[in-house]
Amino acid sequence: MRHITKGEPPASFTAWKEKANEEWQPSFDNLQNPEKHDLRLALLREQGEVCCYCGCEIDEENSHIEHFRPQSRYPDQALAYENLYLSCLREVNPGAPLHCGHAKRNHFEENLVLSLLAADCERRFSYHLTGEIFPKDGNDAKAAYMCELLKLDIALLRYQRAATLDKVFDPDFLAGATDDDLQKLRQAFHARDIAGKYVPFGHVVARFAEQLMA
Repeated sequence: MRHITKGEPPASFTAWKEKANEEWQPSFDNLQNPEKHDLRLALLREQGEVCCYCGCEIDEENSHIEHFRPQSRYPDQALAYENLYLSCLREVNPGAPLHCGHAKRNHFEENLVLSLLAADCERRFSYHLTGEIFPKDGNDAKAAYMCELLKLDIALLRYQRAATLDKVFDPDFLAGATDDDLQKLRQAFHARDIAGKYVPFGHVVARFAEQLMA
């Protein structure tokens, strides 16, 4: 999971919601362009063009607007900006493994979820070089629940994380890396580039560097 810092919603989205009157109420179903497009772009920039859950690269075409708290169960938060994110997999092919927002769908146990806004959400998980993800603390029920809810440990995501880690943590680097090297690496992969983008699965690299420092 990625830690997300929410900013201000786009002005057009806020203005559209403020048009509510006795005869018309805004809803996610009647949200259209240009307001929906502006919302999607704002979320894309806010997240540095990576999925809010797995951290893979996303753009406007391969992502969907995700309600962290499902709108079917929390209708009062259907248009709340702090509940809106971008998740990967805009379209799902038959037979393809589901993960992230499409795996979560309407499943949501309020007492078990781990918020994307929680400052420590990334540090609640650990990784192997094989790409496996697991709770840092074996007794962390929330981290375990999110892994299962979002299907973060499916083979596809394991492969993608392993490929990313393998490019950075080769045997020569691991043999000679100092804590200073690992700290610089962690900071680099937590930072955005000049265009405001994060490295896909960069939070995984940063977290693995932290694990080695520990």
